[in-house]
Amino acid sequence: MTPRQLAIEPLTKAGFAPFGTVIERDGAELVMINEGTTTRFHALSDVDVAASGGRPILSVFAGTPRQAPIAVAMMERHPLGSQAFMPLSDDDWLVVVAPTNEDDSAPDFGGLRCFAARGDQGVSYAPDVWHHPLLVRRQQDFLVVDRAGPAGEDSGANLQEHWAGRTVAVIAL
Repeated sequence: MTPRQLAIEPLTKAGFAPFGTVIERDGAELVMINEGTTTRFHALSDVDVAASGGRPILSVFAGTPRQAPIAVAMMERHPLGSQAFMPLSDDDWLVVVAPTNEDDSAPDFGGLRCFAARGDQGVSYAPDVWHHPLLVRRQQDFLVVDRAGPAGEDSGANLQEHWAGRTVAVIAL
């Protein structure tokens, strides 16, 4: 079966809503703080990591571009918590997500969607949302908020990967 060409659509709050939250300044509640010298863009996304004793952590991920066209053959999800990515530079990047199949065991590769995120947009994947690992167009760092489990928890407890066994879609850049 020939892989399908995955269309790239703009990242919008409405388009991404089934998969999580778009993190951006547009529409945010503005709060002036620090004697009026700082604007706080308040509560851009929730962090959902408390399941099974999890705690929120901050990390920096350094993304490296993949060879074009990008082959999509696997997806991952985090059943015990959300995972948020916010770029630390103004470079555009890609977000690939899929709904879950009917028996909740794998991504529905027929429902794959690819979003073009601006360098000032982040995303927070809701728990259990199938997504492709980080896809950058050039070397780029991200601030990541996700879940760390309690001491002794298997590191795979909050990571499920599903490999299709073939390339199911390609993204031309």
